[in-house]
Amino acid sequence: MANTDSDKSREWAAQAYAILKKRQEEQKQELVKKEEQKQELVKKEEQKQELVKKEEQKQELVKKEEQKQELVKKEEQKQTLEQIPKTIPETELGEFDDNFTWSAMVLAAQGKKMNQISIDEIDWLTKLRRGLEETRKGFVTELLDKLGDDPLTPESLDDLETLLIRADVGIASTDKVITSLRRKLNEEVVGGEAGIKFLKNELKLIIDKPIKNSGTDILIPQKGKLNVWLLVGVNGVGKTTTLGKLAYLSSRSNYKTLIAAADTFRAAAVEQLKIWGERSNVDVISNQSKNADPAAVVFDAINSAINRNIDLLLVDTAGRLQTKNNLMDELAKIKKIVDKKVPDAIIESLLVLDASQGQNGLKQAKSFAKSANLTGAIITKLDGSSRGGVSLAVSEEVDLPIRFIGAGEGIKDLRPFNSYEFVEAMLADK
Repeated sequence: MANTDSDKSREWAAQAYAILKKRQEEQKQELVKKEEQKQELVKKEEQKQELVKKEEQKQELVKKEEQKQELVKKEEQKQTLEQIPKTIPETELGEFDDNFTWSAMVLAAQGKKMNQISIDEIDWLTKLRRGLEETRKGFVTELLDKLGDDPLTPESLDDLETLLIRADVGIASTDKVITSLRRKLNEEVVGGEAGIKFLKNELKLIIDKPIKNSGTDILIPQKGKLNVWLLVGVNGVGKTTTLGKLAYLSSRSNYKTLIAAADTFRAAAVEQLKIWGERSNVDVISNQSKNADPAAVVFDAINSAINRNIDLLLVDTAGRLQTKNNLMDELAKIKKIVDKKVPDAIIESLLVLDASQGQNGLKQAKSFAKSANLTGAIITKLDGSSRGGVSLAVSEEVDLPIRFIGAGEGIKDLRPFNSYEFVEAMLADK
Protein backbone atom coordinates (compact mmCIF):
# COMPACT_ATOMS: atom_id res chain seq x y z
CA MET A 1 0.00 0.00 0.00
CA ALA A 2 1.36 3.43 -0.94
CA ASN A 3 2.83 5.61 1.81
CA THR A 4 1.25 8.83 0.50
CA ASP A 5 -1.53 10.44 2.49
CA SER A 6 -0.49 8.30 5.50
CA ASP A 7 -1.64 10.99 7.99
CA LYS A 8 -5.07 11.08 6.41
CA SER A 9 -5.26 7.28 6.40
CA ARG A 10 -4.28 7.09 10.06
CA GLU A 11 -6.86 9.73 10.99
CA TRP A 12 -9.55 7.78 9.12
CA ALA A 13 -8.48 4.57 10.84
CA ALA A 14 -8.48 6.31 14.24
CA GLN A 15 -12.11 7.34 13.78
CA ALA A 16 -13.00 3.77 12.78
CA TYR A 17 -11.17 2.51 15.86
CA ALA A 18 -13.17 4.82 18.13
CA ILE A 19 -16.44 3.52 16.67
CA LEU A 20 -15.40 -0.09 17.24
CA LYS A 21 -14.17 0.69 20.76
CA LYS A 22 -17.55 2.17 21.71
CA ARG A 23 -19.37 -0.77 20.13
CA GLN A 24 -17.23 -3.25 22.04
CA GLU A 25 -17.88 -1.49 25.38
CA GLU A 26 -21.62 -1.68 24.71
CA GLN A 27 -21.28 -5.40 23.92
CA LYS A 28 -19.31 -5.97 27.13
CA GLN A 29 -21.98 -4.22 29.20
CA GLU A 30 -24.60 -6.39 27.57
CA LEU A 31 -22.54 -9.53 28.33
CA VAL A 32 -22.17 -8.46 31.98
CA LYS A 33 -25.92 -7.99 32.18
CA LYS A 34 -26.54 -11.44 30.70
CA GLU A 35 -24.02 -13.01 33.09
CA GLU A 36 -25.79 -11.41 36.07
CA GLN A 37 -29.11 -12.76 34.83
CA LYS A 38 -27.52 -16.18 34.39
CA GLN A 39 -26.11 -16.13 37.93
CA GLU A 40 -29.52 -15.15 39.30
CA LEU A 41 -31.11 -18.09 37.50
CA VAL A 42 -28.41 -20.41 38.86
CA LYS A 43 -29.02 -19.10 42.38
CA LYS A 44 -32.77 -19.64 42.07
CA GLU A 45 -32.16 -23.14 40.73
CA GLU A 46 -29.88 -23.93 43.68
CA GLN A 47 -32.52 -22.67 46.12
CA LYS A 48 -35.11 -24.75 44.36
CA GLN A 49 -32.92 -27.86 44.57
CA GLU A 50 -32.39 -27.24 48.28
CA LEU A 51 -36.15 -27.09 48.86
CA VAL A 52 -36.61 -30.28 46.89
CA LYS A 53 -33.93 -31.97 49.00
CA LYS A 54 -35.60 -30.90 52.28
CA GLU A 55 -38.95 -32.01 51.00
CA GLU A 56 -37.53 -35.42 50.14
CA GLN A 57 -36.23 -35.81 53.66
CA LYS A 58 -39.67 -35.01 55.10
CA GLN A 59 -41.66 -37.22 52.81
CA GLU A 60 -40.18 -40.71 52.98
CA LEU A 61 -43.39 -42.25 51.70
CA VAL A 62 -43.12 -40.56 48.31
CA LYS A 63 -39.33 -40.73 48.09
CA LYS A 64 -39.18 -43.21 45.22
CA GLU A 65 -41.61 -41.24 43.11
CA GLU A 66 -39.72 -38.01 43.69
CA GLN A 67 -36.45 -39.70 42.72
CA LYS A 68 -38.03 -40.89 39.53
CA GLN A 69 -39.26 -37.39 38.71
CA GLU A 70 -35.82 -35.97 39.49
CA LEU A 71 -34.19 -38.35 37.01
CA VAL A 72 -36.69 -37.32 34.35
CA LYS A 73 -35.98 -33.68 35.07
CA LYS A 74 -32.20 -34.16 34.85
CA GLU A 75 -32.57 -35.94 31.51
CA GLU A 76 -34.64 -33.03 30.19
CA GLN A 77 -32.00 -30.57 31.40
CA LYS A 78 -29.27 -32.63 29.71
CA GLN A 79 -31.14 -32.61 26.39
CA THR A 80 -31.60 -28.84 26.66
CA LEU A 81 -27.89 -28.30 27.33
CA GLU A 82 -26.97 -30.44 24.32
CA GLN A 83 -28.92 -28.05 22.11
CA ILE A 84 -26.99 -25.02 23.38
CA PRO A 85 -23.78 -24.28 21.42
CA LYS A 86 -20.54 -23.90 23.33
CA THR A 87 -19.68 -20.26 23.93
CA ILE A 88 -17.42 -18.70 21.29
CA PRO A 89 -15.32 -15.92 22.82
CA GLU A 90 -16.07 -12.46 21.50
CA THR A 91 -13.28 -10.95 19.43
CA GLU A 92 -11.43 -8.28 21.39
CA LEU A 93 -10.47 -4.98 19.79
CA GLY A 94 -6.68 -4.77 19.79
CA GLU A 95 -4.40 -1.76 19.94
CA PHE A 96 -4.63 1.14 17.54
CA ASP A 97 -1.43 0.33 15.71
CA ASP A 98 -0.03 -0.21 12.21
CA ASN A 99 -1.93 -3.50 11.88
CA PHE A 100 -5.25 -1.80 12.61
CA THR A 101 -4.49 1.08 10.25
CA TRP A 102 -3.42 -1.28 7.46
CA SER A 103 -6.49 -3.50 7.93
CA ALA A 104 -8.85 -0.53 7.97
CA MET A 105 -7.30 0.85 4.80
CA VAL A 106 -7.64 -2.51 3.01
CA LEU A 107 -11.35 -2.56 3.90
CA ALA A 108 -11.76 1.08 2.85
CA ALA A 109 -10.09 0.36 -0.51
CA GLN A 110 -12.80 -2.25 -1.12
CA GLY A 111 -15.58 0.26 -0.52
CA LYS A 112 -16.24 -0.30 3.18
CA LYS A 113 -17.46 2.78 5.03
CA MET A 114 -16.18 3.69 8.48
CA ASN A 115 -19.32 2.62 10.34
CA GLN A 116 -19.51 -0.67 8.43
CA ILE A 117 -16.19 -2.07 9.66
CA SER A 118 -16.42 -4.85 12.24
CA ILE A 119 -13.93 -6.03 14.83
CA ASP A 120 -14.03 -9.53 13.28
CA GLU A 121 -12.93 -8.12 9.91
CA ILE A 122 -10.06 -6.17 11.46
CA ASP A 123 -9.03 -9.21 13.50
CA TRP A 124 -9.05 -11.46 10.44
CA LEU A 125 -6.97 -9.11 8.28
CA THR A 126 -4.49 -8.63 11.11
CA LYS A 127 -4.12 -12.42 11.42
CA LEU A 128 -3.76 -12.77 7.65
CA ARG A 129 -1.04 -10.11 7.53
CA ARG A 130 0.77 -11.69 10.46
CA GLY A 131 0.26 -15.16 8.98
CA LEU A 132 1.97 -14.15 5.76
CA GLU A 133 4.78 -12.40 7.62
CA GLU A 134 7.26 -15.24 7.08
CA THR A 135 6.49 -15.24 3.34
CA ARG A 136 6.83 -11.46 3.29
CA LYS A 137 10.13 -11.44 5.23
CA GLY A 138 11.88 -13.58 2.67
CA PHE A 139 10.21 -11.87 -0.23
CA VAL A 140 8.97 -8.29 0.01
CA THR A 141 11.40 -7.08 2.66
CA GLU A 142 14.38 -8.30 0.68
CA LEU A 143 12.90 -7.02 -2.57
CA LEU A 144 12.28 -3.53 -1.19
CA ASP A 145 15.75 -3.42 0.32
CA LYS A 146 17.25 -4.19 -3.08
CA LEU A 147 15.00 -1.88 -5.07
CA GLY A 148 14.71 1.13 -2.81
CA ASP A 149 13.42 4.01 -4.89
CA ASP A 150 15.52 3.03 -7.90
CA PRO A 151 13.93 2.01 -11.20
CA LEU A 152 13.63 -1.68 -12.01
CA THR A 153 16.49 -3.18 -14.03
CA PRO A 154 17.00 -6.55 -15.74
CA GLU A 155 19.22 -7.50 -12.80
CA SER A 156 16.51 -6.63 -10.22
CA LEU A 157 14.07 -8.79 -12.21
CA ASP A 158 16.49 -11.70 -11.85
CA ASP A 159 16.45 -11.12 -8.09
CA LEU A 160 12.66 -10.94 -8.11
CA GLU A 161 12.49 -14.22 -10.06
CA THR A 162 14.60 -15.93 -7.40
CA LEU A 163 12.47 -14.53 -4.57
CA LEU A 164 9.21 -15.62 -6.21
CA ILE A 165 10.45 -19.18 -6.66
CA ARG A 166 11.72 -19.25 -3.07
CA ALA A 167 8.23 -18.25 -1.86
CA ASP A 168 6.82 -21.29 -3.74
CA VAL A 169 4.91 -19.16 -6.21
CA GLY A 170 5.78 -21.81 -8.79
CA ILE A 171 7.73 -21.84 -12.06
CA ALA A 172 4.75 -21.13 -14.34
CA SER A 173 3.45 -18.24 -12.23
CA THR A 174 6.93 -16.78 -11.86
CA ASP A 175 7.56 -16.94 -15.62
CA LYS A 176 4.28 -15.19 -16.31
CA VAL A 177 5.01 -12.36 -13.84
CA ILE A 178 8.62 -11.85 -14.96
CA THR A 179 7.62 -11.89 -18.66
CA SER A 180 4.99 -9.20 -18.01
CA LEU A 181 7.48 -7.07 -16.09
CA ARG A 182 10.15 -7.39 -18.82
CA ARG A 183 7.61 -6.32 -21.39
CA LYS A 184 6.68 -3.29 -19.27
CA LEU A 185 10.36 -2.40 -18.79
CA ASN A 186 10.83 -2.39 -22.55
CA GLU A 187 8.07 0.20 -22.83
CA GLU A 188 8.85 2.56 -19.94
CA VAL A 189 10.96 3.25 -16.86
CA VAL A 190 9.42 1.57 -13.82
CA GLY A 191 10.26 2.79 -10.31
CA GLY A 192 10.29 0.57 -7.22
CA GLU A 193 6.86 1.64 -5.94
CA ALA A 194 5.29 1.34 -9.39
CA GLY A 195 6.95 -2.05 -9.77
CA ILE A 196 5.36 -3.33 -6.55
CA LYS A 197 1.97 -2.03 -7.68
CA PHE A 198 2.37 -3.75 -11.05
CA LEU A 199 3.48 -6.94 -9.30
CA LYS A 200 0.40 -6.92 -7.06
CA ASN A 201 -1.85 -6.60 -10.09
CA GLU A 202 -0.09 -9.46 -11.93
CA LEU A 203 -0.33 -11.80 -8.93
CA LYS A 204 -4.00 -10.94 -8.47
CA LEU A 205 -4.69 -11.72 -12.14
CA ILE A 206 -3.13 -15.17 -11.71
CA ILE A 207 -5.22 -15.99 -8.62
CA ASP A 208 -8.44 -14.54 -10.04
CA LYS A 209 -8.30 -16.40 -13.37
CA PRO A 210 -9.59 -19.83 -12.19
CA ILE A 211 -12.11 -18.10 -9.91
CA LYS A 212 -13.56 -16.14 -12.83
CA ASN A 213 -13.48 -19.23 -15.07
CA SER A 214 -15.58 -21.09 -12.50
CA GLY A 215 -18.35 -18.52 -12.82
CA THR A 216 -18.59 -18.18 -9.03
CA ASP A 217 -16.71 -15.38 -7.27
CA ILE A 218 -17.49 -16.52 -3.73
CA LEU A 219 -18.53 -20.09 -2.95
CA ILE A 220 -21.72 -20.11 -0.87
CA PRO A 221 -24.53 -22.69 -0.61
CA GLN A 222 -27.35 -22.12 -3.06
CA LYS A 223 -30.74 -21.82 -1.39
CA GLY A 224 -33.53 -24.19 -2.46
CA LYS A 225 -31.18 -27.11 -3.19
CA LEU A 226 -29.02 -29.49 -1.20
CA ASN A 227 -25.38 -28.43 -1.41
CA VAL A 228 -22.88 -31.22 -0.73
CA TRP A 229 -19.28 -30.17 -0.12
CA LEU A 230 -16.77 -33.04 -0.06
CA LEU A 231 -13.53 -32.17 1.73
CA VAL A 232 -10.63 -34.21 0.39
CA GLY A 233 -6.91 -34.25 1.08
CA VAL A 234 -4.17 -36.29 2.71
CA ASN A 235 -4.01 -36.77 6.47
CA GLY A 236 -2.32 -34.01 8.43
CA VAL A 237 -3.31 -31.00 6.32
CA GLY A 238 -6.07 -29.92 8.73
CA LYS A 239 -9.00 -31.35 6.78
CA THR A 240 -11.23 -32.29 9.72
CA THR A 241 -10.46 -29.05 11.57
CA THR A 242 -11.19 -27.06 8.40
CA LEU A 243 -14.55 -28.79 8.04
CA GLY A 244 -15.39 -27.86 11.62
CA LYS A 245 -14.56 -24.22 10.92
CA LEU A 246 -16.64 -24.31 7.73
CA ALA A 247 -19.57 -25.65 9.77
CA TYR A 248 -19.27 -22.70 12.15
CA LEU A 249 -19.00 -20.21 9.28
CA SER A 250 -22.02 -21.72 7.51
CA SER A 251 -24.17 -21.93 10.64
CA ARG A 252 -23.25 -18.36 11.60
CA SER A 253 -24.31 -17.26 8.10
CA ASN A 254 -27.77 -18.78 8.75
CA TYR A 255 -27.43 -21.81 6.49
CA LYS A 256 -28.98 -25.02 7.85
CA THR A 257 -25.91 -27.23 8.07
CA LEU A 258 -25.16 -30.91 8.71
CA ILE A 259 -21.87 -32.83 8.99
CA ALA A 260 -21.20 -36.36 7.69
CA ALA A 261 -18.25 -38.02 9.46
CA ALA A 262 -17.22 -40.22 6.54
CA ASP A 263 -13.54 -40.50 7.47
CA THR A 264 -14.26 -43.77 9.30
CA PHE A 265 -10.69 -45.05 8.94
CA ARG A 266 -9.24 -42.53 11.39
CA ALA A 267 -10.70 -43.17 14.84
CA ALA A 268 -10.13 -39.67 16.20
CA ALA A 269 -11.82 -37.97 13.24
CA VAL A 270 -15.39 -38.72 14.37
CA GLU A 271 -14.84 -37.50 17.95
CA GLN A 272 -13.02 -34.45 16.67
CA LEU A 273 -15.94 -33.55 14.40
CA LYS A 274 -18.43 -33.99 17.23
CA ILE A 275 -16.56 -31.42 19.29
CA TRP A 276 -16.55 -28.98 16.37
CA GLY A 277 -20.24 -29.74 15.78
CA GLU A 278 -21.09 -28.89 19.40
CA ARG A 279 -19.21 -25.59 19.19
CA SER A 280 -20.98 -24.70 15.93
CA ASN A 281 -24.40 -26.05 16.96
CA VAL A 282 -24.29 -28.38 13.94
CA ASP A 283 -25.33 -32.05 14.14
CA VAL A 284 -22.92 -34.80 13.10
CA ILE A 285 -24.05 -38.01 11.36
CA SER A 286 -21.61 -40.83 12.13
CA ASN A 287 -21.19 -44.57 12.61
CA GLN A 288 -19.14 -45.65 15.62
CA SER A 289 -18.50 -49.14 14.26
CA LYS A 290 -14.87 -49.96 13.52
CA ASN A 291 -14.05 -49.40 9.83
CA ALA A 292 -17.66 -48.53 9.02
CA ASP A 293 -18.49 -47.99 5.36
CA PRO A 294 -18.01 -44.27 4.54
CA ALA A 295 -20.59 -44.47 1.76
CA ALA A 296 -23.16 -45.79 4.27
CA VAL A 297 -22.51 -42.79 6.53
CA VAL A 298 -23.07 -40.45 3.59
CA PHE A 299 -26.27 -42.35 2.68
CA ASP A 300 -27.65 -41.81 6.21
CA ALA A 301 -26.52 -38.17 6.18
CA ILE A 302 -28.29 -37.47 2.89
CA ASN A 303 -31.54 -38.99 4.20
CA SER A 304 -31.24 -36.82 7.30
CA ALA A 305 -30.42 -33.74 5.20
CA ILE A 306 -33.51 -34.30 3.03
CA ASN A 307 -35.79 -34.78 6.05
CA ARG A 308 -34.45 -31.66 7.76
CA ASN A 309 -34.39 -29.49 4.63
CA ILE A 310 -30.66 -28.87 5.07
CA ASP A 311 -28.88 -26.25 2.93
CA LEU A 312 -25.32 -27.57 3.27
CA LEU A 313 -24.02 -31.07 3.95
CA LEU A 314 -20.29 -31.09 4.77
CA VAL A 315 -18.62 -34.47 4.20
CA ASP A 316 -15.30 -35.39 5.80
CA THR A 317 -13.58 -38.02 3.63
CA ALA A 318 -10.70 -40.39 4.28
CA GLY A 319 -7.22 -38.95 3.86
CA ARG A 320 -5.45 -42.24 3.43
CA LEU A 321 -6.43 -45.79 2.45
CA GLN A 322 -4.32 -48.77 1.38
CA THR A 323 -3.75 -47.37 -2.09
CA LYS A 324 -4.56 -44.22 -3.99
CA ASN A 325 -7.05 -46.24 -6.07
CA ASN A 326 -8.93 -47.25 -2.91
CA LEU A 327 -9.17 -43.61 -1.90
CA MET A 328 -10.49 -42.48 -5.26
CA ASP A 329 -12.92 -45.43 -5.37
CA GLU A 330 -14.37 -44.28 -2.03
CA LEU A 331 -14.86 -40.75 -3.37
CA ALA A 332 -16.53 -42.18 -6.50
CA LYS A 333 -18.90 -44.28 -4.35
CA ILE A 334 -19.85 -41.24 -2.28
CA LYS A 335 -20.56 -39.15 -5.38
CA LYS A 336 -22.61 -41.99 -6.88
CA ILE A 337 -24.80 -42.12 -3.77
CA VAL A 338 -25.33 -38.35 -3.85
CA ASP A 339 -26.24 -38.46 -7.56
CA LYS A 340 -28.70 -41.30 -6.98
CA LYS A 341 -30.37 -39.90 -3.86
CA VAL A 342 -30.35 -36.21 -4.81
CA PRO A 343 -29.78 -35.85 -8.57
CA ASP A 344 -30.16 -32.06 -8.46
CA ALA A 345 -27.74 -31.59 -5.54
CA ILE A 346 -24.86 -29.17 -6.06
CA ILE A 347 -21.60 -31.02 -5.37
CA GLU A 348 -18.30 -29.32 -4.63
CA SER A 349 -15.05 -31.26 -4.16
CA LEU A 350 -12.70 -29.06 -2.16
CA LEU A 351 -9.05 -30.01 -1.71
CA VAL A 352 -7.53 -28.99 1.63
CA LEU A 353 -3.85 -28.05 1.35
CA ASP A 354 -1.30 -27.19 4.05
CA ALA A 355 0.51 -24.01 2.93
CA SER A 356 3.63 -24.96 4.89
CA GLN A 357 4.15 -27.99 2.61
CA GLY A 358 4.95 -25.76 -0.35
CA GLN A 359 5.77 -27.79 -3.45
CA ASN A 360 4.58 -31.02 -1.81
CA GLY A 361 1.18 -29.39 -1.50
CA LEU A 362 1.32 -28.48 -5.18
CA LYS A 363 2.06 -32.13 -6.05
CA GLN A 364 -0.94 -33.22 -3.97
CA ALA A 365 -3.14 -30.75 -5.84
CA LYS A 366 -1.99 -32.06 -9.21
CA SER A 367 -2.53 -35.66 -8.12
CA PHE A 368 -6.03 -35.14 -6.73
CA ALA A 369 -7.06 -32.90 -9.62
CA LYS A 370 -6.56 -35.77 -12.07
CA SER A 371 -8.75 -38.26 -10.24
CA ALA A 372 -11.06 -36.50 -7.79
CA ASN A 373 -12.89 -33.98 -10.04
CA LEU A 374 -11.88 -31.08 -7.83
CA THR A 375 -13.82 -27.82 -7.98
CA GLY A 376 -11.75 -25.73 -5.57
CA ALA A 377 -9.04 -25.57 -2.93
CA ILE A 378 -8.82 -24.50 0.70
CA ILE A 379 -5.39 -23.31 1.85
CA THR A 380 -4.75 -23.88 5.57
CA LYS A 381 -1.97 -23.06 8.03
CA LEU A 382 -0.92 -19.83 6.33
CA ASP A 383 0.09 -18.52 9.74
CA GLY A 384 3.79 -19.00 10.33
CA SER A 385 4.47 -20.43 6.86
CA SER A 386 7.13 -18.97 4.57
CA ARG A 387 5.45 -20.60 1.59
CA GLY A 388 2.22 -18.69 1.19
CA GLY A 389 3.02 -18.27 -2.50
CA VAL A 390 1.87 -21.85 -3.13
CA SER A 391 -1.64 -20.41 -3.52
CA LEU A 392 -0.50 -18.81 -6.78
CA ALA A 393 1.05 -22.06 -7.98
CA VAL A 394 -2.21 -23.92 -7.32
CA SER A 395 -4.15 -21.27 -9.24
CA GLU A 396 -1.79 -21.18 -12.23
CA GLU A 397 -0.57 -24.77 -12.56
CA VAL A 398 -3.65 -26.70 -11.41
CA ASP A 399 -6.27 -24.13 -12.47
CA LEU A 400 -8.03 -24.53 -9.11
CA PRO A 401 -9.99 -21.60 -7.65
CA ILE A 402 -8.99 -20.86 -4.05
CA ARG A 403 -12.26 -20.85 -2.08
CA PHE A 404 -11.23 -20.45 1.57
CA ILE A 405 -8.05 -19.77 3.51
CA GLY A 406 -7.12 -20.42 7.13
CA ALA A 407 -4.68 -18.36 9.18
CA GLY A 408 -5.00 -19.51 12.78
CA GLU A 409 -6.25 -22.23 15.11
CA GLY A 410 -9.44 -20.49 16.28
CA ILE A 411 -12.92 -21.41 15.07
CA LYS A 412 -13.22 -18.01 13.34
CA ASP A 413 -9.86 -18.28 11.58
CA LEU A 414 -11.20 -19.52 8.25
CA ARG A 415 -12.66 -17.10 5.72
CA PRO A 416 -13.81 -17.00 2.09
CA PHE A 417 -10.84 -16.21 -0.12
CA ASN A 418 -10.39 -12.61 -1.21
CA SER A 419 -7.57 -12.16 -3.74
CA TYR A 420 -7.18 -8.42 -3.07
CA GLU A 421 -6.75 -8.93 0.67
CA PHE A 422 -4.41 -11.87 0.15
CA VAL A 423 -2.07 -10.05 -2.24
CA GLU A 424 -2.10 -6.88 -0.12
CA ALA A 425 -1.15 -8.94 2.96
CA MET A 426 1.51 -10.85 1.05
CA LEU A 427 3.12 -7.67 -0.31
CA ALA A 428 2.45 -5.33 2.61
CA ASP A 429 5.10 -2.72 3.39
CA LYS A 430 7.46 -3.25 6.29
